[in-house]
Amino acid sequence: MPWTQTLRPSRRSLLAGAAGVAGAALLGGCSDGSGSSDADTGVPLERRMREAAVRDSERLLERYDATVAAHPDLAARLAPLRGAVAEHTGALALAGPVKTGPSPSSSPSASGSRSGASPSPSASAPAGAAAAPSAAAVPAKPAEALTALADAERSLAEARTVSLAGAPGELARLLASVAACGAVHAYLLTSTPGAAS
Repeated sequence: MPWTQTLRPSRRSLLAGAAGVAGAALLGGCSDGSGSSDADTGVPLERRMREAAVRDSERLLERYDATVAAHPDLAARLAPLRGAVAEHTGALALAGPVKTGPSPSSSPSASGSRSGASPSPSASAPAGAAAAPSAAAVPAKPAEALTALADAERSLAEARTVSLAGAPGELARLLASVAACGAVHAYLLTSTPGAAS
């Protein structure tokens, strides 16, 4: 019986081809950045991601300040959470010269006082004046204000989790930690203080 060669590729050639494609894809990821959005803007990806994360944290600090200004009775409950957000802002900005300008809301002295709420909106007005919350945007009932703050924490935590895929290693780890902390803040804001779990 004559032997006829099949037209299907062998398993070895398929594996070699798959390895070649995977290797080409990996080497493509090791480019110098030419042709990427980094080359178009002139600002490295990590720096842009850090600046955006700092702006987001500063907006969240403004929400905390507006909530405390509208509901002073919540100040003691919100102080530790606001302090953690202020520390996140510092940690995101700490690694390099990513600050676009001074932020009074991220200083430790502003975390304990309510006077830090007035300079914050003007400091971030160029970045997004429409997105900056004011005392008028805070719900009138304290429970609703806490829920709105929890929703802001949860939304930011989800956005940071999504951005992990494109973040460089060390920044990805930091964003993951900050996102996890934001999820805990959302839980704490909607839970009843002193209730047994």
